[in-house]
Amino acid sequence: MIQILEFGVIVIIISASGVMTPGPLFTANISYGLHGGIKSGVKMAMGHTVVELPLIILLGLGVFSLETIPEFRTTISILGAIMLFVFAALQIKKTLQNKKTQDPKPKQGPLITGIALSVFNPFFIIWWLTIGFKLISDAMSIWAFAGIVIVFGFHIWMDFAWLGGTSFFASKSRQIISDRNYKILMVSLSLLLIYFGITFLMDIAI
Repeated sequence: MIQILEFGVIVIIISASGVMTPGPLFTANISYGLHGGIKSGVKMAMGHTVVELPLIILLGLGVFSLETIPEFRTTISILGAIMLFVFAALQIKKTLQNKKTQDPKPKQGPLITGIALSVFNPFFIIWWLTIGFKLISDAMSIWAFAGIVIVFGFHIWMDFAWLGGTSFFASKSRQIISDRNYKILMVSLSLLLIYFGITFLMDIAI
């Protein structure tokens, strides 16, 4: 149980930056939240889950067969570390340059929008093919197919909490947290991403 909780903390920390990164899904969620409150955020998260769950399962099913390829885990560790560094750098840059904008009221429903913005978000797909795949691979090497459930369980609640929470606060006021505190939070998460990228590389160096 302790091992699962320790792994869960890693999944949560790494996932947090991706979940909370300002992007199309987050921006659309705020727009819906201004009019629909927490319900729109939950529906947005459900749409995101429709895409994310099958993707995680497919990646998990490919782990065992790919593990037979020599140097597979080394390659994944290196790619995962590189992507963590890249995401951290882009996230810091985007956060520091982030400016508040007024978004028009969306025309499509939040569920459909959640699906569309997930399917057509290359950063979301790349994240799971690299960083996320590393987490799945590590989990399955310890808990076999139950590792898929563990990764998904520790990750998915954050989507619902973040999208539901931000849409709720957006409906109550048009400001979630101060711009300064939000930037501090995102930069801190980015630095944690860099730390875990270093640990990925250290694992293959030992």
